[in-house]
Amino acid sequence: MGAIGAGIAALGAGLGVGLIGSQAMAAIARQPEAANDIRANMILTAALVEGAALFAIVVGLLAG
Repeated sequence: MGAIGAGIAALGAGLGVGLIGSQAMAAIARQPEAANDIRANMILTAALVEGAALFAIVVGLLAG
């Protein structure tokens, strides 16, 4: 069961980062002058999502 949980965590991280990227690109398309601020926030948010997912994967693998 731990491997299934780790897989679900990885899937959730992939979806989360994909949504972050698509919404950031949409925001940059609407306001190109704010591209640097949007990009910085996108990278920070993606890093937080990846960190939480990595923690969930490790916990899932240790639990199983």
